[in-house]
Amino acid sequence: MKKLIVFNLSLILLLSLVLIGCQPKQDAAQPSVQPKATATPKKERVATREKQLPEWMKNAVMYEVNIRQYTHEGTFAAFEPHLQRLKDLGVDVIWFMPIHPISKENRKGVLGSYYSVADYKGVNPEFGTMDEFKALVKKCHDMGFHVIMDWVANHTGWDNPWIKEHPEWYTRTAAGKIIHPPGTDWTDVADLNFKNEDMSEAMIEAMAFWVKEADVDGFREDHASGVPVKFWKDVRIELDNIKPVFMLAEDNSDMEMLRKAFDANYSWEFYHMMDDVAQEKRTLGMAFSSFFSKMSRNYPDGTIPLQFITNHDENSWNGSEFERFKEGAVPAMAALYFTVPGIPLVYSGQEAALTKRLKFFEKDEIDWTDMSLTNVYQDLIRFKHENAALWNGKNGGDIDTIDTSDEKVLAYTRKKDGNQVIILLNLSSAPSKVTVKYHSQQGKYHTFPEPQEVTLKDEQNYELKPWEYRLFYRNQ
Repeated sequence: MKKLIVFNLSLILLLSLVLIGCQPKQDAAQPSVQPKATATPKKERVATREKQLPEWMKNAVMYEVNIRQYTHEGTFAAFEPHLQRLKDLGVDVIWFMPIHPISKENRKGVLGSYYSVADYKGVNPEFGTMDEFKALVKKCHDMGFHVIMDWVANHTGWDNPWIKEHPEWYTRTAAGKIIHPPGTDWTDVADLNFKNEDMSEAMIEAMAFWVKEADVDGFREDHASGVPVKFWKDVRIELDNIKPVFMLAEDNSDMEMLRKAFDANYSWEFYHMMDDVAQEKRTLGMAFSSFFSKMSRNYPDGTIPLQFITNHDENSWNGSEFERFKEGAVPAMAALYFTVPGIPLVYSGQEAALTKRLKFFEKDEIDWTDMSLTNVYQDLIRFKHENAALWNGKNGGDIDTIDTSDEKVLAYTRKKDGNQVIILLNLSSAPSKVTVKYHSQQGKYHTFPEPQEVTLKDEQNYELKPWEYRLFYRNQ
């Protein structure tokens, strides 16, 4: 019996050595990502309602709030008095840039990046407390705003508790070293591994926390394309089971994300087209109609692009619109992005003619002394709200271009349920004597913002100043 046992043990040992010898060797010169085993089977989520654009987004304008730079104090309490001014401006949705504590380890600059999250359920003490944020959200709701939070799912800061508690939740080399997001210089953050189901569930639970505890109405998802679509689908189902939410993806490359999870994404392609036009590097011409025709075909029903001429990234890294555009171009470009299909975005200080690049990792307060553009944005917001043709998604109308005799003068119309608008823009630093061929669009209209009745003829001649624009509307 003993001999049999020894024989069996020897056989088992021999087989083990053979199996070990058959394993492929890891090339030490090629650092690779460690495979992650799923610790817990992921629960399958089933949507209980069809994903659709919330009713409150049908004609909404979004406003991005940079708490750090908004006031001298850089706090929730100091920002709150601005809500009445924003209400008067006419914006509908408040997007707060990340409000979480910022990691200190590997921090860039003195204050660090808002997108280096130290605690997904915490509040940056520089901004205030959890109770103060909840009170701010409630104040926004009481005033008729909706609120979305910036969320960073792709990575965390280096002193986030997850690093020590769950190193297996991160992307690691074969030697077990956690890495920053591959292909980037984001050395202040650690890349998360979405093959780990436990991490995905913890992330979803953290997002649900803010909907339940702070009553936020949705999220803007940073670097959304760095995270699997399946994760976003699960997020959407989980959050919609709490209440219908709005989700915006910082992405324009993957329409599957819109089909499965998001209501809106970034209109990066049109942003760059506008940027080139405002620098007089190109004219829009046929590219304008072909772009929006393509957009109409490609965007799933109930989804829309976010339109903008600046945001926190573009301002800090590429310059303000005043730095990037030709002199005098900003109002015309604002009229353009406010009247094409999509949700218009206004960034902190945009209505105050913010001309400087705000520092990203340091304190750099916005100067509110020049409010010369406030009336421009106030009028454009009112124009959008009052004309159904300009509403978001299927609530608004498609674009039809109108021929002009000057390639630098753009004219187009949008129609919806008896409402029609016409937009005429001289996208040039030179004056233009132009003929606009209204043809089937001719008739009686009102000018905006001063409502004077005018008749647009079959072929109408204009003398337009540099960067001048004109707005018309009618209800039939």
